[in-house]
Amino acid sequence: MPDHSLQKFIQKNTQRQAGISARKGLDRDAAARFSRIISEKLISSAYGKAAVIFSYQPFGGEVDISYFNEWAVSEKKRVAFPICRDGGKMTAALPNGPDAWEIGKYGIRTPVESRSTLLEPAELELVIVPCAAFHGTSKMRIGMGAGYYDRYLPQCGKAAAIAVAFEAQRLDDLRADEWDMPLTHIVTEERWY
Repeated sequence: MPDHSLQKFIQKNTQRQAGISARKGLDRDAAARFSRIISEKLISSAYGKAAVIFSYQPFGGEVDISYFNEWAVSEKKRVAFPICRDGGKMTAALPNGPDAWEIGKYGIRTPVESRSTLLEPAELELVIVPCAAFHGTSKMRIGMGAGYYDRYLPQCGKAAAIAVAFEAQRLDDLRADEWDMPLTHIVTEERWY
């Protein structure tokens, strides 16, 4: 029989895969429509007033938050994106122009560090977090397993942390570890948690 740690790992990975399968199971039109609804909810909420935002570039069927990102940039907000480093560390980088992008670690569109302004976590007012699966009541999420956000969010003292997900990724029970942090909110096409 596997030890307790291995059982927890297996359970969390099973939940992660269930959430990923659920989001990939959405047809393309529904995913695009739901992504737009989620972006519009963020824009029209009190969080739309944030001036310094840490967002992400969608990958692998995640909520496509591009509409929100484009809106925020057009509103002259400072919108930074992750640069993933070795050891599970992440940096917030504000691209300084259209040529400040590359395909980075994991095949995700990433700012080029030398063409970006690096922001300190304490400067951020809003962090938009992707997720593989979530539990609405506890406002907990499971990410892709590398722990980048688990390490980064505790540094963002004044920032609201909002996960975006499709309702199909919601789980009735979620395996959380001691380092997992509840988020300020989770927003889906159907509701705010």
